[in-house]
Amino acid sequence: MRLLLVRHGQTTSNVGQLLDTAFPGADLDELGRRQAAALVHRLAEARIDAIAVSNLVRTAQTAAPVAAHRSLTPVVFPGLREISAGEDEMSPLWQRYVATLVGWADDPTLRLPGGESGLEFLARYDEAIDEIAALGHDHVMVVSHGAAIRTWAGHRVPGLAGTLGHGGVPN
Repeated sequence: MRLLLVRHGQTTSNVGQLLDTAFPGADLDELGRRQAAALVHRLAEARIDAIAVSNLVRTAQTAAPVAAHRSLTPVVFPGLREISAGEDEMSPLWQRYVATLVGWADDPTLRLPGGESGLEFLARYDEAIDEIAALGHDHVMVVSHGAAIRTWAGHRVPGLAGTLGHGGVPN
């Protein structure tokens, strides 16, 4: 199975640099809606057999234009949601969040207060990817979240660790 990992479009939380990781999350803003619409053209040559989204509304909103254009129905996989910010939810102080995620390279048991550990995050994201694979599609567009995509890919794609960075707010 080939995965096309897509980060959701911009939200007001992104603009405000807020750690928005909890359900249901912020809607796309005007720029985010334009980014989602632009995916139809940007992915015109990509084979997409199915679309998977997290349970945060911004991923379904990002996937909607491509889904409509291709007559596909996105399937929700809650395990694709963003990495929990725990007690730092909706905080503009995201440096501790990023430091924790980066620290998972050496100690995946680290966690933010009220958040999940690297082991817990990877287990739930792996489970979602396994559920997607079990559907039997060859090419799946996965609409998820910045920190989740970078962290999961950095831990699971050989040769990718350390190349994705964590610049900016990771939601």
